[in-house]
Amino acid sequence: MKSRRTIALPDLCVRALVTLRARQDAERSAAGEGWYETGLVFTTRLGTAMDAANVRRDFRRALALVPGLKPKEWSPRELRHSFVSLLSDAGVPIEDVSRLVGHSSTSVTELVYRHQIRPVIQSGATIMDRLFSSPAGRRAAEAVPTDNRVESPSKAPASAIASRRR
Repeated sequence: MKSRRTIALPDLCVRALVTLRARQDAERSAAGEGWYETGLVFTTRLGTAMDAANVRRDFRRALALVPGLKPKEWSPRELRHSFVSLLSDAGVPIEDVSRLVGHSSTSVTELVYRHQIRPVIQSGATIMDRLFSSPAGRRAAEAVPTDNRVESPSKAPASAIASRRR
């Protein structure tokens, strides 16, 4: 086991785990003496630990129920990448994403998931566009004194450029 951490689970996950527990209880009863009590949450029908092949098989069976997906093209690892992408798209700070996936620093998260976190990096520009496209944002931009507005440094008076450097 690489790491252990405590996280809050969404209600959807809690309900799924309650359903899983009920199914395991039924499998335990059906297996009788053949059940291996391991204390694990995810097990085979006999209670033993799942190996990588069990996980891939069950994952792909679940994906087969989704129209338009090709299960053989997916692996459980995509769930981790999807998790990072969804958090990133929702604007969750990179520090929180990094902690949730168990990385020692944000630099590891940025290196491994650079494509998935791009929306977080670009979110500042998106927010600024949204702010300044609103009527209040346009009024605020128009309220800036004319001598401080600069189209490009080459067209700006020297005093405006100097005041921006201070």
